[in-house]
Amino acid sequence: MTNSQKPEIDAPTGPAPDQLEVTDITVGDGAEAQAGSTVDVHYLGVEYSSGEEFDSSWSRGQSINFPLRSLIAGWQEGIPGMKVGGRRKLVCPPQLAYGPAGGGHQLSGKTLIFVIDLLGVS
Repeated sequence: MTNSQKPEIDAPTGPAPDQLEVTDITVGDGAEAQAGSTVDVHYLGVEYSSGEEFDSSWSRGQSINFPLRSLIAGWQEGIPGMKVGGRRKLVCPPQLAYGPAGGGHQLSGKTLIFVIDLLGVS
C-alpha cells in the first residue's frame, strides 16, 4: 500500500517536545530502512509553532532520494526501522533539525514536524 495523497498536519497544541517524537501513521510491509540506507521519500514539513508548511516534496511533484546520513539528525534517528509503504510523523526539536536560533538557517531554533512516506530503500 502506498500513500498517494499529500498529508495534512493539524497545528499542534501545547509546548514543543524537547526530544524526538516518532509516530507511525501507517506501518509499511516492504523493505526496512537502516541507518546506512539511501531512502526515497515523499515528505511534508511544517513549523511546530505555527503549523505553516515550509517544505514539501509533494508540492514539487516528485520524491527525493538521499543517503540518510546526509539528512538532519531527526531523520537519521527517526527513519531507521521504518518499512517501505509506511507513513511516519517525526517531531524534531531544534537540536535534531537545524540547530539553535542564530545558526544561519532560516529554520534554526525551530521545532519541526515532518510526515514522511517511505517509497524505497537501497
